[in-house]
Amino acid sequence: MIANNKQKIYLGLDTSAYTTSLAIVNQDEELIYDNRLPLSVSPGALGIRQSEAVFAHVKNLPLLWQADDLSQYGELKAVAASCKPRPVDQSYMPVFKVSEAFGLFLTQTMGLLFVRSTHQEGHIMAGLWSAGLPAGSYLAVQLSGGTTEILAVSESKGIIKLKLLGGSTDLNAGQFVDRIGRLLGIAFPAGPALEKLAINSTNSKLKLPVAVSGTQISFSGPASQAERIVQQVCVKEDLARAVEICIAQSLIRAIT
Repeated sequence: MIANNKQKIYLGLDTSAYTTSLAIVNQDEELIYDNRLPLSVSPGALGIRQSEAVFAHVKNLPLLWQADDLSQYGELKAVAASCKPRPVDQSYMPVFKVSEAFGLFLTQTMGLLFVRSTHQEGHIMAGLWSAGLPAGSYLAVQLSGGTTEILAVSESKGIIKLKLLGGSTDLNAGQFVDRIGRLLGIAFPAGPALEKLAINSTNSKLKLPVAVSGTQISFSGPASQAERIVQQVCVKEDLARAVEICIAQSLIRAIT
């Protein structure tokens, strides 16, 4: 990459279960480029096989790289990539080997610094950055199809340390949403469409049980209750709202 100016830029890569992502920040931590491609999921499916996702990422990354003349933004100095889901031993998913391999190829070819990171650390750092929070200690909650965790976060000089405080003991929040979304006829992943349904709810009386012990959350019971409601006379909008409220109340109870 040949720079057109002296601004130093830093490339971030993430190949998660359902999205190929590429972003660039400058030396002032300003986001100057952000692009991503979602992976296609077959209608009616509740996910995508890792082998299919890896193949999709291999196709998507060159497309993102070619989508714009990235050299116009400055001189590339380093590449960071999500190399696994979480910063713990035994954390592994094949999809993250794509961003790791692409990042290593770039840095080794161009003589740049390669920074190993994880999908979870990327989410948390993006949250701290977007909120404009200074370095310090925070309580963070990560909700997804693969993770529902309550974390103590300590950030200093761009490096974060995470301590697990609690989370789901069975279904993750994203799995809960997708399971009920499928029963409501929503395509996977169900989050955005479920949210749109919930906005139009007119019945605040429909509730799902909350199952929390200390900082440990269970979504399997609420999901089973929601499934029984679907089998009865059910207004989709009201059940969607009940799912959202159940997740929110579970988190509030777990962190307070």
